[in-house]
Order: sequence, then structure tokens, then C-alpha cells
Amino acid sequence: MLKRPENTLSPVRGRSVRFRLLAIALLPMLVILPLLLGVAVIRWNEKFNAALISKVNGDLTIAHQYLARILEYTSEHLQALGLSARFRDVVAAENSADLDALLEDRRKALGLDFLYLADGDGKIMSSAPKIASASIRNDWPVVVSALKGTPSIAIDIFANSELGDIARGLAERARLELVPTPNAVPTDRDAETRGMVVHSASPVSLNGRQQAALVGGLLLNQNLVFIDTINDLVYRAASLPAGSQGTATLFLDDVRITTNVRLFEDRRALGTRVSSAVRSTVLDQGKTWLDSAFVVNDWYISAYEPIIDSYGKRVGMLYVGFLEAPFIKARYTTLAIILIAFLAITAAIVPIFLRWARAIFKPLERMTDTIEKVESGDLGARTDLPVVNDEIGVVASHLDSLLNRLQVRDRQLREWNEELNARVDERTRELQLANRQLEATTKQLIVSEKLATIGEVTAGVAHEINNPIAVMQGNLDVIRDLMGDKASLARTEFNLLDEQIHRISQIVSRLLQFAKPEEYAGYVERHAADNVISDSLPLVRHLLNKARIVVVRDDRSSRLVLMNRTELQQVVVNLIVNAIHAMPDGGMLTLRTSDTDIDDRPGLAIEIIDTGVGMAPEVMQRVFDPFFTTKRREGTGLGLSISQTLVTRQGGKISVESEPGKGTAFTVWLPESN
Repeated sequence: MLKRPENTLSPVRGRSVRFRLLAIALLPMLVILPLLLGVAVIRWNEKFNAALISKVNGDLTIAHQYLARILEYTSEHLQALGLSARFRDVVAAENSADLDALLEDRRKALGLDFLYLADGDGKIMSSAPKIASASIRNDWPVVVSALKGTPSIAIDIFANSELGDIARGLAERARLELVPTPNAVPTDRDAETRGMVVHSASPVSLNGRQQAALVGGLLLNQNLVFIDTINDLVYRAASLPAGSQGTATLFLDDVRITTNVRLFEDRRALGTRVSSAVRSTVLDQGKTWLDSAFVVNDWYISAYEPIIDSYGKRVGMLYVGFLEAPFIKARYTTLAIILIAFLAITAAIVPIFLRWARAIFKPLERMTDTIEKVESGDLGARTDLPVVNDEIGVVASHLDSLLNRLQVRDRQLREWNEELNARVDERTRELQLANRQLEATTKQLIVSEKLATIGEVTAGVAHEINNPIAVMQGNLDVIRDLMGDKASLARTEFNLLDEQIHRISQIVSRLLQFAKPEEYAGYVERHAADNVISDSLPLVRHLLNKARIVVVRDDRSSRLVLMNRTELQQVVVNLIVNAIHAMPDGGMLTLRTSDTDIDDRPGLAIEIIDTGVGMAPEVMQRVFDPFFTTKRREGTGLGLSISQTLVTRQGGKISVESEPGKGTAFTVWLPESN
């Protein structure tokens, strides 16, 4: 009898055939359609926001063009005044009263707040209105440019005292009391006294000889006509939906100096300040702000751009924007209509579909119950549905036929499955065992072959080198004897030859010791590691002094080790020399001993720690390989390999820890002598 696997979960009644069919049928309407609708709404919302930003950007372009036109208009008319026949006649007549009258007439006609004529030295020759102080500034870039023959116009910031020098009324108009504003950058100022001026200068010639400049200015502080004109141009009637309101503002730094934004119904928001976020983006970073912003007491779709003065500095901002609330309301209203329509359509369609689907659910549920019984182990369960000539009836008939054949073949499949599993398990065990044996044998063969080859070559080379060395040393002694007293003349050269021959002998000895370490193992005795380190330090003292290395001793070990003293000293000296080479510019060498147990074996550890250049991971992996060296001309690459051989032969081990730029630590562990 077919039995269900033990790890198969029982069917969940909530996920019946009815449930699945309903899910398949209703998925497009209740899941996919809402998702598509949601994506469409999100996309529409993004386009809606983009349209608002695009509109406010266009509004800012109109405002910017109007401001540019004001500058262009002022500059053109000032140049026209300087080139007019009337101006030349009045100047030629040298009548100061007529010149003052002409300037006053043109100042009013051009809508300027001041207009004066300055000679080549910047001295005021005539002005309208009358200049209040003779110390008026004449080093403005626009004035300097005009005196050099080039007309210029810019927006400049005048100090209150500079406005007072021109006319007392300008200084009073410029002053604005600051109004505390939420989200603005904190300030200790209580008033804005500077003035933002449309500053224009045009070159003129006095009697065809002397170069002079006509200088005019329009104060923008509290200039409501200017800002209302911008607002009327940008936000004409019916350009915004009902309930929205367009606004425009001119900022000096972050202070509103002229605006149609309202604090209350009858009071403009003069003296209020922009938020810190907008100030940072526009004034500090020089970018254009195109986004929602909190303006005084409400949210607006806003556009801000920086205003640059004649010195190239960001001194203020031009703003346009419109209330965001009506657009948000329209957006939410549209979304609500879409949601209500979707729910209404869904509520009308779903009951109709359920009524049609009922005739399908019953036979499918009958087949589902039959399958559940078979899965529970009852292979004799059948649907027993009446024969109906439709798709479901055919499926039910085929299901009963399949269940009949399934019952027959179940027993055969189980028998074949058990036999196959047994054979697979047996073959798997055999292959795993053979694979492990093959890997171990291969590694052992590689290591043995490599060591045998290196040992044979090394021993042969060492013996071959020893014979020429003996001949060289013997002939050197013969030469020294033949020369007699004259040998002292070449004493230095003889000493150098002796040292180099001795060096070659030492290298050969190391090669032989690496090739046949068992022939060079001396007698062993018990030693205290601290004493061996103390005896080793004089051998490398000259290297320590030369490299300006400080040695720190930390002797904590009380145990003894059983090892040939010379071999142990050789290991210590080799590690100290390596540490010295790693610190060419000086450093600290720490020599530490301690009682340390490894794998429940008592022993002691010798640590040689330097603060040198350290080693990369790939170098640290090969540091104990024979003939591997990083010292190039100075090393043979056998020191650490021989040291590892000597330590390992005594049942110990040597390890290394290093990090580039932070130094290296070698640790030699040896078992305690019994």
C-alpha cells in the first residue's frame, strides 16, 4: 500500500480546489489589476508633480526675464541719455542748475531713485536728487567699467550708510524690521538695513574730452510696484485653479525685502526670512530650488534662483510660487474617485462570477477529497463521479484509471527504490574511501619527491663548493707565508678574503644542514630560554646599534627545554636578524618568554616581535619555504626553513603573525623537558 513520506505536510483545508480556482480567477481583478492601477496612479502622481515643477520653473523664467528686462531697460535709457543732444547741450553750457534739472527730469521718467554724473576721478558733478554727502563711493565695478568706456549694469547691495550718503529717504526705505520666521537660520540681527539696488552706469564724454559716467539706481527694498508687476505677469487671471494663489518675492540674502506673500490679509510678509534648507541650496550652493517649500505660513510649489551682484557674489534670491493645497486636494479627490469606482465594479462582478463557478467547484472538490485519501494511504479511494461528457468528467475518469495502475505499480517501485538505494550507498562509501587514500598518497609522493630532489641537489652543490673553498683557503695561507712581513701591506685585503671564504663556508654548512639535518643534530641538553636569549644578543649587538633599535625583554618563563644549545641559539639569532632587517629605520624589538601549554602539553613560548614593515598574506604563506627570501642579495632563503626544521625535530612548532605596516611576531613553542 502506498504511504505518504513522513516529511510531507498535511494538506491545508484553506487551500482547497475551490480556494485555488477562486484565487486564479480573482487574481487578475483583486491583485494584478490593483497593482497595475497602483503603478498607474504612482506614475500619474509623478507626472503630476513633474508638471507642477515644470510650471513653477516656467514661472521663474518669466520673472527672471522681467528682471533682466528691467536691467536692460535701465541701461539702454541711461546710455540714450548720455548720447542725447539735449544732454550734450546742457553739459556744454556748463550750467549746473540746468544739468540738475535735466537729471531730475530723466530720473523721474526712468523711475530711478537716484541719478548722478561723475567725472573721471569719480567726483560728483551733478545729481538728482541732491547728493547728501560728498563721500559717496566711486569704486563700484559698474562705475569703474563706465569710466573706462564700457556701459555696465548689475544688482548691487548698498550699506545703509551708503544709501544715506546718496539720499536720506533711501536709507529709511531700505530698513526692514526682521520678523521671527519658523525654519529660518538663527540670527542675532533685528533689522535688515542694507539696500538691493539696480545699479547702472554709462560712459559719457564731457565736451569731447573728459571721460565721465552717468550713474543711476533703483532701490528694490519695499518696491511693491516692481514685485506686483512680476506677479501679474507670471500669474495672470485664470492661470491657476480656484483656491490657489501665485506669489513673487525678492530676497536680500535670506530676508524678504519686497513680496506679495501675506502674513495677514492686509500685511505683507516683509522682513520674514526663507527656510534654512532653501538658503543652503540657493545661497550657499548656488543651485536653483524647484520643489515644495514652506513659505511664511503655508506650503507652496516654489522656485528660487540666486541673484549675483557686480562682484560675482550671491547676494539674494528671486522667488515665484503658488499654493500647493488646491493641487493636493485635487489629487486626493481624483484618487478617491478611482478607488470608489474600482470597488463598485469589483462588488458587482465578483458575485456573478461565484454563481457561475459553483458548478465547477463541486466535482473538483470531490476529486480533491479522493486525492487526499490516496495521499493518506487509501489507494482504493475513487471519485465515483457519474460519466459526464465534459472536461471535468474526462479528468475524473482518467483519475480513477490512473489510481488503479498506481496501486499495482506502487509495490514494484518501492522494491526497486530500496534496492537502488542500497547499491548507491555501497558505491558511495567505496568511492569516498578510495578518493581519500588517493589524495593522501598523492600529497605524500609530491612532498617526498620534492624533498628528495632538493636534498640531493643541495648536498651535491655543497660538497662541490667545499673543495674550491679549501683550495682557496690553502693557497691564501701559502701566499701569506711567501710574502712574509710584506703580507701586512695587504692585511685588509687578506682579511676580506678570509671573511668572504668563511661566509661561503657558513652558507655551505646551512645547505648541508637543510639537506641532511639528521647528520648535523648535536647533543641535547636542558636550557632556560632566557639564558639562551641573553647569550644571543651580543652576537647581534652591532646590528641593533647600527639600526637604532630598542630591545625590550619580558622574561616570564620558568620551564626548561631539551634541545641542543647551539641549535636553539641559531633559531633565536636568525629570528632576531630577520626582525632587524624588517626595521631599517629603527624601532622596537620585544623578546618575550612565557610558560604556555598546547593541546594539554606543557611547554614554553619564545616570542620575537618587531615594529617593522610587516608582511603581506601571500609572503607570510611562503616564509618557511626553502630558498624563499625577500632580502634579495643579502639572504639565502634557508634561515627560517632550517629554524623550522630544528624546532620541529624537537617536537615544537614555529608560527608567524604579521600585518603590513604594523610589524611581525614570530612565536617558537618547545615542549618542557621531563
